[in-house]
Amino acid sequence: MKRLGRESLKKHYVIFVAACLIAAFLSAEFTSSLNFSNAQNYEETYEQVQSDLNGEGTYTIKTRVHSIGWDDVIRIMVEDNTQAGREMSREIRQNAIEASENGNPMFGRTRGVLSNIVNQVSSGSILVTAAAAIGSITGSDNLGILILIVIGALGLFIFWFLIQNTFPVVIRRVFLEGMIYDRVTPQRFVFLLRVKKWLKASWIMFVQYVYYSLWCLTIVGIVVKYYSYYLVPYIAAENPDMTARQAITLSRKMMKGHKWQCFVFELSFLGWEMLGAFTMGIFNILYTNPYKVAAFTRYYAELRAEAIEKGIPGAELLYDNYLYEKAESYVIAAKYPDVIKVMEQPEEMTEKLTGWRGFLARNFGVLLLRREQERAYERHQADYVRVHSMIDDVQREAYPVRLYPIPEEERRKLVQSLNYMRHYSVWSLITIFLGMSVFGWLWEVGMHLVSYGEFVNRGALHGPWLPIYGTGAVLILTVLNRFRKNPALEFGATIVLCGFLEYMTSLVMEIATGGTKWWDYSGYYLNLNGRICAEGLLVFGIGGLAIVYVIAPMIDDLVNRLNERRLMAVCTALMVLFLADAVYSQIHPNTGKGVTDIEETRNTHSIQHISDKQLHV
Repeated sequence: MKRLGRESLKKHYVIFVAACLIAAFLSAEFTSSLNFSNAQNYEETYEQVQSDLNGEGTYTIKTRVHSIGWDDVIRIMVEDNTQAGREMSREIRQNAIEASENGNPMFGRTRGVLSNIVNQVSSGSILVTAAAAIGSITGSDNLGILILIVIGALGLFIFWFLIQNTFPVVIRRVFLEGMIYDRVTPQRFVFLLRVKKWLKASWIMFVQYVYYSLWCLTIVGIVVKYYSYYLVPYIAAENPDMTARQAITLSRKMMKGHKWQCFVFELSFLGWEMLGAFTMGIFNILYTNPYKVAAFTRYYAELRAEAIEKGIPGAELLYDNYLYEKAESYVIAAKYPDVIKVMEQPEEMTEKLTGWRGFLARNFGVLLLRREQERAYERHQADYVRVHSMIDDVQREAYPVRLYPIPEEERRKLVQSLNYMRHYSVWSLITIFLGMSVFGWLWEVGMHLVSYGEFVNRGALHGPWLPIYGTGAVLILTVLNRFRKNPALEFGATIVLCGFLEYMTSLVMEIATGGTKWWDYSGYYLNLNGRICAEGLLVFGIGGLAIVYVIAPMIDDLVNRLNERRLMAVCTALMVLFLADAVYSQIHPNTGKGVTDIEETRNTHSIQHISDKQLHV
C-alpha cells in the first residue's frame, strides 16, 4: 500500500501537495506542519546603549513592546466603551501609516482602496464600526459589542462547519480519483458542490465530531473511537448521499478487527514525521502528508473491497466502482457521444491555412478575412471548448464524471456560448481598440468627477480616448491568445502583460516629456516606483477576463452583423482622427489641473490628513 501510495503521489504530486497544504492553512488537517510559519515572537526587545551622566561607562535599557491588534481593540471596547476602541484603532492605523511612510514605499498605506481595506482590517476599526452600527440600532453600546461577539462566534462556527470540518472529505475525493487515473484537475475540489452534497458531507463530519467528542470523555474511547471512525471521510468522499449514522456505522464495522493494524500502519510513518519535525514541518508539507494520505487511501480501498466481499451491511452504499476500475469503452461511448463527435471532427482549416495567414491565426488569433471555411473552424473550436474538460474522461485518463451515480450539475456557461476561442479580423480589433480607449477615458473622467466634483479631460491626448486601455485589450486578445483555454493562466498573464505595459508607458512618457507624470501610485499598498500598484493590476486582471470571455466576443458578433464597407469607412475615419490627435499631442500634450499636477494633489491630501489629525487632537 505504501508503494502504491508513492506511485499515486508521483503522478499527482502538485495537486496532492496543494490539497494537504490548503487543508493545513484552513486548519482542517496537518496544522502542525505550519509551525515554521508561526515561529515568531510578537514581543520585540529593543536594546539601547546610553552613556551615564558623566560620560563614563554605558548601560543598556531593554524595552519590551507588545504589538496591539484586534483582540486588544475588542478588550478595550468590552472593558471601557466603543469610543475607547475607536481611539485605539485610530492609533493603530496612524502608526501603521507613519511606519509605511518611513519604510519601504512599496507598502504605502495612504492612498487607494486596497490601502484603506488593509488599514481598516489591520487596525480593527472595521470591528468598531460594526459595533457602533449595531449599538445605534439597539440603543446600547454594550449590547452592540455583545451582539458583535455573538455574530463573530457564529461566523467562526459556520466557517468551521462548512470548510474546516468538511475539507477532509474534499481532499479524500481528490486522492481517491488519483489512485488509477492519470489526471486530477483542480475542479475536483468542488466535487461536493457539483453533486449538491456539500451540506450533507458537512453534517456527516459534524455528527462524527460530536460522537467522538462525547467518547473522549472516557479514557478508552479516545483511542478506540478514533480508529472506529477513521474511514468516515473516505466513505463520505465516495458517497456523500449517505446519512451520518450510515457512514459512521459503516466505518465502525469496516474497522472492526483492523484498529491495531491501522495503528501499526500509522506508526510506520513515525520516521517520516520525525524528519518533518527536524525540518520545522517543511518536509511534512512537501512529502510526508500527501504520502501518508495516498497510502491510507489505498488502505481504505482494501478495507472497502473486503467489506463488499464479506457482505457487511451498508457496504452496498459504496457503489462508486469507477474509482477503482476504469469504465469499458462502450460504456464511455454511451455517456459521452457529444464529446466523441467533437473529437472525431477533423480540423481541416488549420491544415490549409499556411504561411503568414496561418501563423497569425494560430499564434495571435488574427484573420484578415473571414471565409466560410474559417467560420466552420470557429464553430468547431466553440464545440471543443464546451467539451474540453470531458475529453480526458473519454480517453479514460480522468474520472468519468457522467458515470457517477449522483448526476453532477452541468451548466451551459455564458462564456462558452459566446465562443471565446475565435479569430478576430483586423476591423474587429480596431473597433475593440477604439471602444476600449473611449471606455477608459469615460472611466477615468467619471472617477475624477466623483472623487473631486469637477470635469477633467484625463490623459495625454486631447480627444475622448485613453489608448493604453485599447492597446491593453488588443494585446490581451492577440499576445495572450494561447492562454484562453485556461482562465487562471489568462488572469495571471493579463496581470503581467498589463503591468509591464502600464509601467513602460509611464516611464517612456515621463522621459519623453522631461519628467511630467500623468499618474503616480505612491502611497498605494504594494506599488512599484509609483508606476503600477496591486489594486490597479487586480482590476486589469479582472477586466482582461471580461474582455476575453465576454466583451470582445460580443463586439465581434456585432461587427460581423454590420455592413463591412460602412464599418471600414467609420473605423478608418476614427483612426485618422486618433492618429492626428496622437501626433498633435506629441507637440502639445494635454497637461494641467487634474491631469499632471500629481505632486500638488498628493500634497493637498497630506495637508488635509494633517488637518484632520490636528482637529482630532
